[in-house]
Amino acid sequence: MTVVRGLKGRKVMANMKSVEDAEANRAAAEMPSSQYHADVIVVGAGFTGLSAADVLVSAGLEVIVLEARDRVGGRVEPAAFPDDVRVDMGGQFICEEMPEVMALTRRFGFPLMETPMEGAFLVQPDTALSEAGYRFAESGRIRARANRIDPRNPDIAGLTAEAWLARQSDAPAAKAGYQAMVEGLWCRPINEMPLWYLIDTDRRTTSNGNELQYSVEGTMHAVADVLAVTLGPRLRLDTPVTHIARTNGVVVVTTGNDGVFTARQVIVAVPPVMASRITHEPDLPAPLIDAFGVWKSGAVIKVLVRYERPFWRDHGLSGMVMWRDVLGLFACDVSSERAAALVVFAGGSLAAEWSGKGAEFIQSEIVRRLAAAFGKEAHAYTDFLMRDWVDDAWSGGGYSDVIIGISAYDAETIIRAGAPPVHFAASELASSFPAYIEGAIVAGREAAARVMASLPASHQPADAASAPGS
Repeated sequence: MTVVRGLKGRKVMANMKSVEDAEANRAAAEMPSSQYHADVIVVGAGFTGLSAADVLVSAGLEVIVLEARDRVGGRVEPAAFPDDVRVDMGGQFICEEMPEVMALTRRFGFPLMETPMEGAFLVQPDTALSEAGYRFAESGRIRARANRIDPRNPDIAGLTAEAWLARQSDAPAAKAGYQAMVEGLWCRPINEMPLWYLIDTDRRTTSNGNELQYSVEGTMHAVADVLAVTLGPRLRLDTPVTHIARTNGVVVVTTGNDGVFTARQVIVAVPPVMASRITHEPDLPAPLIDAFGVWKSGAVIKVLVRYERPFWRDHGLSGMVMWRDVLGLFACDVSSERAAALVVFAGGSLAAEWSGKGAEFIQSEIVRRLAAAFGKEAHAYTDFLMRDWVDDAWSGGGYSDVIIGISAYDAETIIRAGAPPVHFAASELASSFPAYIEGAIVAGREAAARVMASLPASHQPADAASAPGS
């Protein structure tokens, strides 16, 4: 394991203490509520909501954050092996080209672990190593070719990614690799996704290097927990928002546990599909309702398989595998000094299919496939953790929602405009890195800026441009 950006012991110890203090803050956040008033209410305590609240609190505004789950983090979720080694079962990977999330880890003193990448990449079923590398490169070239097209080019109007791919002259194996890449990244069938949408989101994903570069030592979720600690009793867990009413310059937010909160402004910081399930009074404008209606949640299952040691390295393998007989299945090495492990993702139609067959089937199928790729040693795993995000109660799925409306070019713009004083934010709507943790932070900060700009002059914070960690 390569640890980078390590800090002195006292800072790391203080960081760990902050994680422990999260439980105490949760207790304060769960006190009974009947009616509370704030400048801004933030709905959702994923990285989008936490980041929006962080900016607003630092600007001196009164903020309340309402979270439906019994934890923060949204699609970033922790788990632990039996020996208490903590791991991420949701969003995990970050890289140097993601400035906001990198700044957040530095702010709270979290060291980073470099993802092991040395060794050969495999394509399964069994393929010669040189051929596997060629196919992966060819799939990347198809993706780059698509991204050179203007998303608004009339020549691709009405085309799904599948229809466009069928018109390309690439070898079938390269096309299959591109399809596997798309369905693995976006977790929806390729025949549902408009080509313009894939191009547009790819263009906003501005990294040129390895997006799997780092994981956070102590879990990415611990970063969310520490950020939540800074909010103290402003954060309320187990408080699902069901109804938002806009009346007489005040927004009234009603929750599923009969809490009533009022504010001048509200940020709904949840994925588009989940945001669309909150009722509004009066109804949201028709264009906004239509814009919410063009999204579907992704489907993903994440698995961590632990071993005594990273045996695949003995054979010159990186641990990275892409399967081409089933679409959306991918594995890579996430070993650290404390645990040797492979992470396996099943996305899109495959995740939906496997989810319906149950945990026992998924475990058996993944171990079988790992053994076919790496040899019989893959059967000798010590621990198996799984998180099925398909139809998750509070996120709808993972890694993100995607637009399936073939001509819904302006859906994101309409949602970002919102219905002030009600604003909407989600990683999917971010100006950079949509659907990543980085995008969630960006989206939260962008929404906070919109809120502060819309406040009356008499309620503007002293320094509306202030930003934590800047």
